[in-house]
Amino acid sequence: MSEAEKIITENRSEFGKGAARRIRRDNKIPAVIYGHGNDPVHVILPGHQTMMALKHGGANALLALDIEGSEQLAIPKDVQVDPIRRVIEHIDFVAVRRGEKVTVDVPIHVVGDAAPDTLVVNENNVISVEAEATHIPEFFEVSVQGLPEGTQILAKDLDLPEGTTLLADEDLLIVNITQQISAEALEAELEEAEADLGIEHDASDEEIAEAQEEAAAIEASDDDAAKGDDSSE
Repeated sequence: MSEAEKIITENRSEFGKGAARRIRRDNKIPAVIYGHGNDPVHVILPGHQTMMALKHGGANALLALDIEGSEQLAIPKDVQVDPIRRVIEHIDFVAVRRGEKVTVDVPIHVVGDAAPDTLVVNENNVISVEAEATHIPEFFEVSVQGLPEGTQILAKDLDLPEGTTLLADEDLLIVNITQQISAEALEAELEEAEADLGIEHDASDEEIAEAQEEAAAIEASDDDAAKGDDSSE
């Protein structure tokens, strides 16, 4: 992980929805810092700089928050984002110290192409580890290049950097490489599952037309057979 990015904060003295809206209108972000048994510290962060720091640092970005001239290292615990405008509305931070061990969930990045006619299934997209607060891995890379059907990559197979300890079950399945399923086989499995659940679908216009054509053909065949019997008498 790169060096913590320094961000100068402002003291937050007003609270409530109205105050929060005014802060966001100024392109700033209300935030609170928890940790080390101290009272929560409420601050205001510069919007664009904070957004870029989190984007570059990833889910566990380490920030050096300047609070009235004193530095406080912190990592984001909860980032609230507006679902429409995609801007950060609020951040909860956890205060950390250099050399301190913290528990974090680190993303898994799968790279490469497995063997032909296989399907790569990401069973878990993050993994829980313990790492030094100033050396949290941004992500763990898992290569599936050329791997055959039946290959399973477990948590214990991850290449962890020095100082990082796996907390998840070492047999936790991360990536599973299976045989690729054809569209026909997938549809058949879906129909079987729906039949087991008692799910019925109304016939489509195409299916109704096909059934009518089959019925008409059977009726015509029966008529021809009946005429043949009449002529033989």
